[in-house]
Amino acid sequence: MGAVVKLITKEGKSATLKLPSGEAPESKCWLRKHPVVKGVVMSSVDHPHGHGEGRAPIGRKKPTTPWGYPTLRRRSRKRNKYSDNLILRRRSK
Repeated sequence: MGAVVKLITKEGKSATLKLPSGEAPESKCWLRKHPVVKGVVMSSVDHPHGHGEGRAPIGRKKPTTPWGYPTLRRRSRKRNKYSDNLILRRRSK
């Protein structure tokens, strides 16, 4: 399969690692990752985006999670985490 991470630099007790950008599909099976179903194709009982004939629009002002909270442009990582100083560069979109 190859290396999992690359060691870029090492200074004293700290090291900079390069994480893999892509993975083989088999590795998802090993991690027990399940397929993701869009909320639009669910019933209205299961998701706020559900129901409607064909490819119906969401029907709300903003997209929501299955529990009704706004979902777009919302950061999911907790603030002031102990490992914040270990991340050198954030992931770009």
